[in-house]
Amino acid sequence: MNPAQKLALWADKLRDISAMGLQFARNRYDKDNYTTIQTMAMAMLALATNGALADMEPLRAPVFARPTPITVGDGAVIDENGRILLIQRADNGKWAMPGGALEVGETPAAGVVREIHEETGVEAAPVALVGIHDSRLCGTPTRHHLYHLLFLCRPLHIGDPQAASHKAEVLAAAWFSEDNLPQDLDEGHKTRIPEAFRIWRGDLRAYFDA
Repeated sequence: MNPAQKLALWADKLRDISAMGLQFARNRYDKDNYTTIQTMAMAMLALATNGALADMEPLRAPVFARPTPITVGDGAVIDENGRILLIQRADNGKWAMPGGALEVGETPAAGVVREIHEETGVEAAPVALVGIHDSRLCGTPTRHHLYHLLFLCRPLHIGDPQAASHKAEVLAAAWFSEDNLPQDLDEGHKTRIPEAFRIWRGDLRAYFDA
């Protein structure tokens, strides 16, 4: 890791410590100390990402107050002809499997199916768990430590992707064969797409980082 990545990791660890501390703190002194650590984590992350502390403040409640790594889900939608459904992300212009943050009150598989539909308009059904990937080890460029839950899914209808409800996040969506994937794949998906095809071909051993 380069210095900025190390700093971001330390900031994320302080985020986790402060969030857990605030969950269990019982007196004003401890709460103030954990809040100070939380603010330090925000400042460190701003420094590591060339951002401003003011930009971190809106993340205090939804992100920095959450203990443990953040859980996200992705869907490898592969049709009967071996084509995988990918989206072109609006934030970086690169191609990736549809997915996003999971919501409280839904199962991981249901959350992935929701994300697929929101980003591509395609109705899909989960088939198998491909694996659980650590963002630090699969190449995902992110400010926070993530656990990626990847599910193999099958489309419930065949055809071109339709208008999506979250089209502001997606520039395009299309089907690709395994031997003709886009050159500009998102880094965090380059190693996980082959795992999805492995499961699709019948090897049902789910991947996990040891």
